[in-house]
Amino acid sequence: MHRVTLPILTFLLLAVAAPVQAKADTESIVLGMGCFWGAEKRMAAVPGVLDVESGYAGGDAAKAGYQDVLRLERAIQRGRSDQRNHAEVVRVTFDPDQVSLREVLIAFWENHDPTQGDRQGNDVGTNYRSAIYFTRPEQRAIAVETRAAYQQALRTAGYGPITTEIAPLRHYNRAERYHQDYLVKNPNGYCGLGGTNVAYPGEPARTLPKPLNAAELSRARQLIVFEAEDCPFCERFRAEVLDDWSSSVPVATTYATKSPAGWDLDKALFATPTTVLFEDGREVSRYTGYKGDAARFWAWLGQRILSPEQRRIAFEQGTERPFTGSHLDETRPGVFVDPITGAPLFRTNAKFKSGTGWPSFFQPVDGAITLHPDNSHGMRRTEVRSASSGIHLGHVFNDGPPPTGKRYCINGKVLSFVPDAEPAALTMP
Repeated sequence: MHRVTLPILTFLLLAVAAPVQAKADTESIVLGMGCFWGAEKRMAAVPGVLDVESGYAGGDAAKAGYQDVLRLERAIQRGRSDQRNHAEVVRVTFDPDQVSLREVLIAFWENHDPTQGDRQGNDVGTNYRSAIYFTRPEQRAIAVETRAAYQQALRTAGYGPITTEIAPLRHYNRAERYHQDYLVKNPNGYCGLGGTNVAYPGEPARTLPKPLNAAELSRARQLIVFEAEDCPFCERFRAEVLDDWSSSVPVATTYATKSPAGWDLDKALFATPTTVLFEDGREVSRYTGYKGDAARFWAWLGQRILSPEQRRIAFEQGTERPFTGSHLDETRPGVFVDPITGAPLFRTNAKFKSGTGWPSFFQPVDGAITLHPDNSHGMRRTEVRSASSGIHLGHVFNDGPPPTGKRYCINGKVLSFVPDAEPAALTMP
């Protein structure tokens, strides 16, 4: 057994307890780029950056946390305080041997929009202002120099003046633990859009994707999915929703951040994927992000394209009055589809006259529906829902004809009918 003397033991304990110190030859600067989650992720990707820490800085209060910042911002917006609030910031620590401060600031300028004042994308407030907080005069000089150069590039691209605050670092507070590496710990939802797509002078020119051609779209009603390269949520949305698209609403995808010429976005895009529903060339609704819940996306779309009566049936388990629905007498060869997704539900050759006043079928398309116990209204029934969108269709009973003995009693107002294509006429030589 080896005996550890008290001085050595004390040294070891202190060594374990002491925080890891940054290298003596590193440099740090504090930057505000709107929400610090996206800023942290983007600045951490710069080669030579060693650490990025979320925090709050630039306000009057010596100490502040997330809730303090939110409370003060609410007071400021209501005109109840003239105190200066903190900005959400990131402290960027880098190795000057690998990356210069100028290169760090170029990444800063290119990865957010510094012309928006007290906002960044959909985040609005003084706490989301663009800012550079320096600790040495040399840092201020480089900040001012790079701002002037980037302002020229922005002006050429049609942007207004830069609103970035450049000031000495004041009252820095490290953000809460759950805010650190937030997008690493919560890698779902959406990918943040980065910047204006305007390159810093002297950097490689960026080839911007062109907006979609309005002439190739449906002005009456059109979905546009704004995507980004290297966005895993965009790829998942494509695989789980777009690749098998059969909805009656036309859809188009684009890497551009602008709407087609003559079409109007209600507000700036801030993340991808963002699905925007346009009607008559104007945005009427949008769905931001994708977490793998396709039914939630379809419910959003259904709430906007179905009639009030259809919504009552689809989302509130309603029932149309007998003999008032659609397709009761439809006998043409074809398929009845989900009114939102366009997915096949029942074919005409499985339809029969039940005399009940609702379209009735003895068999659904394979995999088209799901069944659920329904004990509402003092009855024990089996509810029928669409497997693709999850909307309520009707109920199934055991009093149908052969070969299944089932009667799928379906509300006609939540069915769309697609007739089979007629075979091409044969022409004689």
